Amino acid sequence: MKTKLSLLAGASFITLCLSAAISASAQTGPAATTEEEDPILRAETVVVQGEITYRNRSEETVQTLEYGQDYFQRFEPLTAGDALKRVPSVTFLSDVIESDGARLRGLDPGYTQILINGEKVPGSNSDRSFFLDRIPAELIDRVEIVRSSSARRSGDALAGTLNIVLRDGYELDGGYIRVGGLAFDDGEFKESLGGVFGGAVGPGRLLLGANLQGRYNPKLKSSQRFGDSPENNPTFRVDDFDNREDQTDTRDGTDYSFNADYSIDSDDGTDINLSGFYVKTERTEDERSFEYNDPAAINGPVRRAVAGNLLTDNANVNRIDQENYSLRAVVEEEWAAGETTLKVGLANFEESQYETEDEIDFDRSTPRYTGDLTIVGIVDEEFFGEFAHEIETGDNTELEFGLFYQAKQRGTDIREQRNRFNVPVALRNSWDQFSNNPEVARIGWTNLQPVAGGLSQIDEERFDGFAVLNGESGPLAWEAGLRYETTTVDITDLTVAPTDRATSTNFSFLLPSAHLKYDLTAADRISASVARTVRRPNFNFISPALLEAELGDNDLLGNPDLEPESAWGADLGYERRLGTAGVFGVNLFYRDVKDLVEVASTGVEGSEGPGTFVLQPQNTGDGSVYGIEFDLSTPLTVVGLPNTGAFANFSWLDSDIEDEFGSRRFNDQSEFVYNFGFIHDLVALDAAFGATYRKQGDAFGRVIGEEITTSYGADLEVFIEKRLGDSFTIRAVGSNLLNGSKDEVFNKFTTIQDQIDRSFDEYELESEEAGPVFQLMARYAF
Repeated sequence: MKTKLSLLAGASFITLCLSAAISASAQTGPAATTEEEDPILRAETVVVQGEITYRNRSEETVQTLEYGQDYFQRFEPLTAGDALKRVPSVTFLSDVIESDGARLRGLDPGYTQILINGEKVPGSNSDRSFFLDRIPAELIDRVEIVRSSSARRSGDALAGTLNIVLRDGYELDGGYIRVGGLAFDDGEFKESLGGVFGGAVGPGRLLLGANLQGRYNPKLKSSQRFGDSPENNPTFRVDDFDNREDQTDTRDGTDYSFNADYSIDSDDGTDINLSGFYVKTERTEDERSFEYNDPAAINGPVRRAVAGNLLTDNANVNRIDQENYSLRAVVEEEWAAGETTLKVGLANFEESQYETEDEIDFDRSTPRYTGDLTIVGIVDEEFFGEFAHEIETGDNTELEFGLFYQAKQRGTDIREQRNRFNVPVALRNSWDQFSNNPEVARIGWTNLQPVAGGLSQIDEERFDGFAVLNGESGPLAWEAGLRYETTTVDITDLTVAPTDRATSTNFSFLLPSAHLKYDLTAADRISASVARTVRRPNFNFISPALLEAELGDNDLLGNPDLEPESAWGADLGYERRLGTAGVFGVNLFYRDVKDLVEVASTGVEGSEGPGTFVLQPQNTGDGSVYGIEFDLSTPLTVVGLPNTGAFANFSWLDSDIEDEFGSRRFNDQSEFVYNFGFIHDLVALDAAFGATYRKQGDAFGRVIGEEITTSYGADLEVFIEKRLGDSFTIRAVGSNLLNGSKDEVFNKFTTIQDQIDRSFDEYELESEEAGPVFQLMARYAF
């Protein structure tokens, strides 16, 4: 019922805004369509926003939604992920008040191509995705959502592309500093400092930016576990209760970032750009958990026979250090035979983790200590080079062709050790869970060993060729392209027998694409796209290692022979300019996916004995993804609010796939996502205020041994802004004002047959919640 009411509220708001905006468009008429080159902005105009900023109307032939940094700034997002909460079709499956793995169209992050300045960057994730909370929002110039794929870019964009464009030397003249902090509901305070400067240096222009951002996320979690589910027993909560877990989960860290850009636009036809960014993250994830055999007890003597007993006491601490940087050089030369572009770049990601988990298990005759240490080291480095040449082939038509090369090397070193022994009598008899910590029982780590598949190197080499023909004819603009991608992957796994350590695979794809944009009137436009895309397999799926009891009681065996998934996709969009600033858009999309990678049974008995199996990722079949997306960004002049801007978007997302248990969506795809809000300028007071509300639908995922349904509560943010003169702004922001929650339902099964028969090993209800966050941020331009 709550979901239906929130959907109704969102739809009503969008309808109201749309009606007002279309009326305004009819009264004011369409804006001029002439596009001018963006001027260099004075720092004061960035710091002190004199008017509300709306979504840009992109002139790209490939359907693209463009949002400038000033579209997000008043809500003070901390990261690129936070900023993307206000754009269409982007969902997250992160913990509350975090936004890391962007899921465009609700699909797994590996289906979304993440670009920084138009180039791919490596990350820690085995699915090749990049976590957007690594990029501070202060570095962003604009965000582009590219809904279809162009032959100019890599075809790894089945769900679409998110391009994060950082500021360059021609974006800013002058500088500003930002000082502020964030206050959390548990009393913690985190600092936020930054600065940006841009100006003429020598023959070009230089932009420098630096940022220090404290990060903090305190959450409370609770779980209840049962031996059966409401599917089989309506009174399961009473009859089948097994245990309850209470947990505190705190993420505490600091991000440091730096970016630089030097650009030379010369009069002789040669343009040069040198750019780079560096981000360092220091983060500690600290979890403390208590399990009880009573639904309501909060403590109790450590004696198994006493109701309300403490069953286990667990402390889990993970210290994470990450560094990633990207360097790029671009030279563009105009000469008699056309325009030639040469790009070279280097991107690097390094991560180290030191994770300890200490647990004392009191649910036995003699309490037992178990300690685990896991050390993770990942180094992922990519080098790329691209040559492209563009020539005019006729009146208003151009041909661009080129070559792309990328060499990627990813090294992984994961080692662990487990210590297990009975707890000394003196310690267990005096145990107090609220003053003691299980780590006091820990002994030294002396025998770290690589985990299965954890000591490996992957070398991936790509060589692509592409050609794109584009043109214009009156109101029609079009593009047709062809890209041929070849990839060779070599895997060296040092945790398997020497005869099995080296494996190699290669594949190639021909990726056509076609796009058109047609201006029906000066205000109305339709766009259509057809493109073929790919998704390369996860790194851990192509490693030959056998992971015992990885999926429930079933083993997971990697498959170096996996083929990439591929898809034919179509997008059809309509866009209308509303008045002089507003835009309304609607888009239909469809993807026909082939060679889906799913975990399937090999039929071989697993390491846990009869009833368990060795499972392996395989290309198992086909699937489809489809939906409809609306977005609106407009002033409300027509209803007497000339200084009010309304923003709304709604995406209905769906898909279909068959696995051995029947039909389902693509795993963890939310049913919908929407947000709406407003900004109102108090012109006479040099002030402004606004609010935004966001909600995403339930997501369901099913693999062998486990099924998860995830639900999120709504998110409300508000801001109040005061401008002082032409150079100073102070802004207060409240976020997560509805105490955001994430609720998960886990169906767990021991074997495949148990899952088919709905014979549960465990049914778990888990919930986490975080309180509001308040920011106070000041900016001063100079």
